[in-house]
Amino acid sequence: MSTIRFRIDSASARVIVVSGSDELELPALWLRERCQDPAQVDARTRQRLFNPHELPEDLDLTAVEADARGGAWLTFSDGYRGRYDFDTLAVDFDPHDGVPATLPWRSSLELDEVRFDWDGIGEPRKMHAALGALLARGFIVLCGVPTEREQILAVARAFGYLRDTNFGRYFEVFSRPGANDLAYSAVPLGPHTDNPYREPVPGIQILHCLINETTGGLSTLVDSLAVGEALALEDREAYERLAGIPVRFRFVDKDEEFIERRTIIRHNAKGEMTGVHYSPRLDDLPLLEPGELAAFQRARRHFGELLVDPRFEIRFPLRAGELMMFDNSRILHGRTGFDPQEGRRHLQGCYIDIDEPCSRYRILSRQLQAAATREET
Repeated sequence: MSTIRFRIDSASARVIVVSGSDELELPALWLRERCQDPAQVDARTRQRLFNPHELPEDLDLTAVEADARGGAWLTFSDGYRGRYDFDTLAVDFDPHDGVPATLPWRSSLELDEVRFDWDGIGEPRKMHAALGALLARGFIVLCGVPTEREQILAVARAFGYLRDTNFGRYFEVFSRPGANDLAYSAVPLGPHTDNPYREPVPGIQILHCLINETTGGLSTLVDSLAVGEALALEDREAYERLAGIPVRFRFVDKDEEFIERRTIIRHNAKGEMTGVHYSPRLDDLPLLEPGELAAFQRARRHFGELLVDPRFEIRFPLRAGELMMFDNSRILHGRTGFDPQEGRRHLQGCYIDIDEPCSRYRILSRQLQAAATREET
């Protein structure tokens, strides 16, 4: 978060937020909604005790008085007067909402930057560092994870809450006949999003290697944010098509059928790219006018070519006792083919939602900051 400060102008009853050379006068209605006293906001839950939509839209500030603690008393035209702590208001100006900014990466990324030991991960500083890397880079690799079956569930619970799907609490990844998904075969898998046909799409995928006796089956990862940046620079129209035209994703099994329509490139509410929904084995071209359909196909082809470009893709063997965890809608994963006759390759996988690692990072940040402040005093 960039450094900001608040300035009050008592003469004209104004509160101004200052960031570098930029200044912004805060609207009275915005400030009134963020009142902080116990008569208006529950002290334990921090939830409002009033309905903000009932406030008058033409609300004014009528008085602003500084106090000795660095805050201010504000008086409004609806008769409300309350004390405001500016540190509490400052969180509204963090564009990343208390988590690290995303750091797109290419194939030059050093894996040591995202490798962590499972042993001791429960220590707050170690967990905070691992969560920070997961949120900034989109993935981490944990080493030294015991290879007992269902150990993946302990890892999942350490980082978030399990997300059950039609594949179960967790799923087994090894080659077997009659599989209902290509993941359970020995064929190569290109970069893809898991379960893009679901609403919501699983947030974080975890894959834990129990056995790997093959020379093939390398894990592949690519950061869709880096690829999206490249596509936008090389062909902005292609980028806009993939961000604006939804496609249909469909999964069919004997007992299940899921269908969802969404765009390949995903934006958040602020219009920023946050990831993709990409799975060429499961998507269908939208029905468009022939010329537009051809343009969409060119855009899809260009994007697909970038996803396997050596500038962006990393490949590495996931060995027994190693576990990778990645943002399923940002980091596209795949694997090279392997020969099941050469040896066994057995992974277990599961999903957790992404909001819980974000929450745990914020809480740990607060706890570590409080501990540092106590040590200073």
